[in-house]
Amino acid sequence: MKSIAAITLDLDDTLWPIEPVIRQAEQNVYAWLARQCPRVTQQYGMKAMRRMRKQVAAENPSLKHDLTAIRRLALERMFVSCDYPLKYVEDAYAVFIEARNQVQPFPDVLPTLNALHGQWPMVTISNGNADLEQIGISAFFEHSVCARAVGAAKPHPDVFLSACDKLGLKPEQILHIGDHPQEDIVGAANVGMKTVWLNRQRNTWRLDQRPDAQISSLSEVLSLIGDTVLEIPAAQQ
Repeated sequence: MKSIAAITLDLDDTLWPIEPVIRQAEQNVYAWLARQCPRVTQQYGMKAMRRMRKQVAAENPSLKHDLTAIRRLALERMFVSCDYPLKYVEDAYAVFIEARNQVQPFPDVLPTLNALHGQWPMVTISNGNADLEQIGISAFFEHSVCARAVGAAKPHPDVFLSACDKLGLKPEQILHIGDHPQEDIVGAANVGMKTVWLNRQRNTWRLDQRPDAQISSLSEVLSLIGDTVLEIPAAQQ
């Protein structure tokens, strides 16, 4: 860990929990549809809408890296089946993406990013469609790599190598931190990055290829890179 020159971080479920955010965003879209395009909600319940999205994803494996396109295609199908013009797709998706970026970082995240900022160049690497500007944390990062822009999703090497290119560093000079064993840890390790598994749930590692280190709080990374562990005020825990 002493030889690293930069840090890359996953976003969803690493910096904030994503499931409640997506659930709320989908509920907001459903409420909007009930007001603006009621035939859609008359034909599709919440579960049916989720099945539609999964069906679109399964039928379009080439879009695995583009969650935005998958959601838009699912909306298109529902609007067409209910005889609504496709002009509503952008409006409905705007409702989703606004709520999708209303995330609540884990208590250890902002203090740790503050401690790292200015000391280590940082880049985010995500398969999702979070907007760092809307969330309010873009100032912490030099660059942001998303699967949609790269044209491939983690654990594909191109996603991690894109971050290396943006930083102008070799993979072995970069430490990647993420929550997902396959997408984050194995993916980053396969291109030569050092890896830290952020295991907030204290799960058991089940893959043959292991991370270089394991932590249960993001603040613990400070001790791994030669700093003291940041203490989180009790009120924020």
